[in-house]
Amino acid sequence: MRAATLAISSPGLRIQLPLMVAAFCLLWSAAYAVAKVSILDCPPLLLLTFRFLLAGVVMLVAVLLSGGSLKMSRRDLILFAALGVANQAGYLGIAYLGLRSISSGLSALVISANPVLTAVLAAIFLGERMTWRKAFGLVLGVGGVAFVVQHRLSGGLDHPEGIAFTLVALVSLVIGTILYKRFAPKGGDLWVGNGVQSLSAGFAVLPFAFTFESVGDIVPTWRLAAAAAFLVLLVSVFAYVLWFKLLNLLGATAASSYHFLMPPLGMFFGWLLLGEHVSYADFAGIVPVALGIWLVTRPAPAKA
Repeated sequence: MRAATLAISSPGLRIQLPLMVAAFCLLWSAAYAVAKVSILDCPPLLLLTFRFLLAGVVMLVAVLLSGGSLKMSRRDLILFAALGVANQAGYLGIAYLGLRSISSGLSALVISANPVLTAVLAAIFLGERMTWRKAFGLVLGVGGVAFVVQHRLSGGLDHPEGIAFTLVALVSLVIGTILYKRFAPKGGDLWVGNGVQSLSAGFAVLPFAFTFESVGDIVPTWRLAAAAAFLVLLVSVFAYVLWFKLLNLLGATAASSYHFLMPPLGMFFGWLLLGEHVSYADFAGIVPVALGIWLVTRPAPAKA
């Protein structure tokens, strides 16, 4: 069977499904460590305000330069603006606050619980079928994540306040996922929708950034510039478009299950970029996590 190939709502750009999943997982998991690097030189909310506003402008300008139209129905405009508040301003704003007192690897672990809450809410609000196979896969995934979380907490290196912030960020991300699937846009360019989403997130975070943080605390370094470029162009622009395409193709539960890959990948990038400690016990949870992903995303057997 030939691999599925999908257009990413941009002229001439087509990506096979396996490459789409791989790119999304690598970019999304690396973002935790890169964010931790960036807030070393810039307060988190000011960084996010810059990231969101610049990403929104980049996407809308790219659409215009490619000959596209910025037209969008009022319904879709409101939907994407709401998604910007939930999926970006709420999720990332609160998660960045949590990153100040926990490791990037633990942040990736907590957010990877996303599929569990998403699967439950999708069954309630979206009518997605919860089979025993999916349920068992979710239990395996959570078990693997919980094992690693317990091991890392026992070392006393992460602060409960940071964990609490990250849990609230998780809830915001799941709400945004359900909103998108429940009120999916009727049509139009996904790049335009993502641009609107980023701009609304930037304007939502802006008053909090200038109220609670100071521009004088920003330290202009090449490290900050490189991290900001990665977060704006590769994560806010490209990875978010990939995320919504995966939601459209796979459904909320199956697409969210790929977040179970974030713990090992997040730990790897935390070790690579920040020198965060990683033990063999951290990777012991990978086996149930991988099996859980396979069970959740595996197509149902065809009926005779």
